[in-house]
Formats: sequence, C-alpha cells, structure tokens
Amino acid sequence: MSTKDFSLTIIVEQSPEVVFNAVNNVSEWWQGEIIGKSHQLNDEFDYRMMDFHFSKQKVVELIPYKKIVWLITDSNLSSFTHNQEWTGTKVIFDISIVDNQTELTFTHAGLTPQFQCYGDCSGAWSELVGKSLYSLITTGKGKKVF
Repeated sequence: MSTKDFSLTIIVEQSPEVVFNAVNNVSEWWQGEIIGKSHQLNDEFDYRMMDFHFSKQKVVELIPYKKIVWLITDSNLSSFTHNQEWTGTKVIFDISIVDNQTELTFTHAGLTPQFQCYGDCSGAWSELVGKSLYSLITTGKGKKVF
C-alpha cells in the first residue's frame, strides 16, 4: 500500500504573486466558514464545513511568492471513526516558474491512502484546488464546487 502524501499540481499563466495572493485568500476558494487570518506567519484560522468538517490551521511557513505551509493543529471530521486524522498534518503550497508559467504544487503532507478519509479528502482537495483555487487564480473568482 502506498504511503505517498496526496499532491496535485496546477499550471497557470498568472504570476507567482497572483498565485500566492489567491492561496492566501482562503475564504474565496475553500468553501465553508473561515474564521481568523491566513496572511502572515503564525496567523491561525478555523475552517468549518457544516457539521462534518472542522479544522484549525496555523501558518508555519510563508515565503512570499514561493511557499505557504499550514500546520493542522486540530481537526474533527465527524463522518469518520478516525475523526482527528488531519491533526498534525501539513498543507503545503509550493509556487515556482516552469517554462514561463507558474506551477502550484499542492501537498497535504500526512494525508496518505492509509487515512480513513483519504478518498473523500483527496477528492475534495482535487475539486477545491483544481477547480475553485484555479478559477480564483485565472478569473479572480473562486468556483463553487460543493
């Protein structure tokens, strides 16, 4: 069984600055309720999607136009028996220039196929990053995916 962290990459024409700012504009692409801040190192924010998902993120690395890392300090995925699987994992956004385009590699470090929520969580990240965040970067408006 694979232990590889969930990861996906999107490529856009926009600058690393546009990508970085879009990622930090969490409430425009991650659907649900966002309370708190996500723009500076050590900022913390809560995410809630109805009654089935709660997580608390802390910005632990922030390199302008290159990298953003959130540490999940608390979680409750109520539809799963192992409802705190996200706690202690990291959400990583790596931004780089490749062939005159901007590449955003999203990794949820610790979210592996062994996680009970892997199928649902990886599917949700694919929609949120691959569609909503992509839309925010390319059009200025996130896309409702749920």
